Amino acid sequence: MSAVVPPAVRAAVRRALLREPRRLARLAGWSLAEAAPAFAGGHAVARAVDDGFAAGRPLTGLAWLAVLGGAWAVAAVGARRVLLEIAGIVEPFRDDLVEGVVAGALRAGRGGDAAAVARMNHQVELARDSFGAVVTVVRSFAFTLVSVALGIATLSPAVLPLVLPPVLAGLGLFLASLPALARRQRAFIVADERTTAAVAAMAGGLRDVTACGGETRVAQSVGREVARQARAARSLAAVTATRTLSLAVGGLLPVLLLLAGAPWLLDRGLTAGVVLGALTYVTQSLTPALGGLIQGLGVSGVRLVVTLERVLGAAGPPVRHGETAPDGVRLELQGVTFAYGPAAEPVIDGLDLVVPEGDHLAVVGPSGIGKSTLAALVAGLLRPSAGAVLVGGVPAAEVRPDARALIPQEAYVFHGTLRDNLTHLAPGAPSGAVEEAVALFGLDGLARRCGGLDADVDPAGLSTGERQLVALARTYLSPARLTVLDEATCHLDPAAEARAEAAFAARGGTLVVIAHRISSALRARRVLVMDGARVLAGTHEEMTEASPLYADLVGHWESRDLGRVS
Repeated sequence: MSAVVPPAVRAAVRRALLREPRRLARLAGWSLAEAAPAFAGGHAVARAVDDGFAAGRPLTGLAWLAVLGGAWAVAAVGARRVLLEIAGIVEPFRDDLVEGVVAGALRAGRGGDAAAVARMNHQVELARDSFGAVVTVVRSFAFTLVSVALGIATLSPAVLPLVLPPVLAGLGLFLASLPALARRQRAFIVADERTTAAVAAMAGGLRDVTACGGETRVAQSVGREVARQARAARSLAAVTATRTLSLAVGGLLPVLLLLAGAPWLLDRGLTAGVVLGALTYVTQSLTPALGGLIQGLGVSGVRLVVTLERVLGAAGPPVRHGETAPDGVRLELQGVTFAYGPAAEPVIDGLDLVVPEGDHLAVVGPSGIGKSTLAALVAGLLRPSAGAVLVGGVPAAEVRPDARALIPQEAYVFHGTLRDNLTHLAPGAPSGAVEEAVALFGLDGLARRCGGLDADVDPAGLSTGERQLVALARTYLSPARLTVLDEATCHLDPAAEARAEAAFAARGGTLVVIAHRISSALRARRVLVMDGARVLAGTHEEMTEASPLYADLVGHWESRDLGRVS
């Protein structure tokens, strides 16, 4: 089992179970009460037959059946308390996962990626439900198996060899199949996520797809993901057949052995009531418990391992930035690969790139291709799965925070004065520099509307474009010499976008722009084109010749502008 469950998953489950030892003890106590029929059932049936109905004493037989009914009443009370105790274990487990996912999204700069966060929250809910199901079925089987074994041993030890070996054999066969089951379940979940991501990217980029005439290529790409998911589903269905075989060996074979061995048991002095009691133990308690375990672990258990592995991978360890001052802001990516989770397909795979200090690079590509992931890697908010991202020779995640800045699409403005917002990253900025930034980024009108730089700003009263302008001017005033604009001008008109990018280019340092419009690429010294199949970098002219995707985007932009002129 240790090969099936990764260490991080085992640690998370162990923490959840041992968080409250008293609750775990209460769960065990109520589980004993719930298992009362599993122990009393065979005895009650045997005594009801031998001492009651077969002996001509129906009242005695009914009294023994009443004892079994009492055991079921105790079990009903125990079952209710068991559910409450399991909920007390599962809900904090879910809260921890949600906290980890949200913190991981914020650390990774994916807080604005609602789709990614929603997918991970869906994974959390799956993990929560699966964890509760696994705790329920494992606990139920364990207490039932022990209760049945004790019941048969006290009823007639001679029956044990006909019951326990096939049950253990069926259980062993099922456990042996779990590694393959886990691999195929993981492959299915990854295929499902890839299909979801492909469809979401297609839906979000329909305008670009239509503009570039890429309908056929996109349809083929999405179709490949759908076909891959279908193959994974068929492969998963094939291995789940092992569950049926395991249940047949562990649940049905004991019944056959008891029926076939009944003459032998009767010859050894056992009564018909004992044989019926043994059958009761197997059919009413052991077989349902084994079926629940196989179904629960085979579905919920494997899903728990796979989803929890992905959730923990997305949350990741805390990213702690160092205080190392880089030697300049030359940006270098050496064989960089990154995937959101150990089993996920890489978003960026083996990327080599050098951006000299003072360069102006525009990153172009369709929605969902990994541009924002690249921005987060460059800014040190994500660590590569393989390779290195260096800023001035220092790993990006260890660069002193004031040496680089990332401006995301969703700009943040806090309550306070306009001057406080603008000088947040440069508290000592002189008034002249602040006024220059206001003029450069076209914030004069906002300043007048607010009542001056020292008047309070209500973030809710600003448009998304105004918030972006404030964030741009704030970073312009900061000491950061590596600036990454992750569609940070998407809510601005083309003229305001051009002014902002020109201001950063003239300011010095290294500028990386995740392009929202193709005009951003035309203003850059170099262009990085990400189209999924390959990543190309060069000048505008070089990319027009080397990349059909880039040529299509440029052609569409030029034809649109010509149409406006005419």
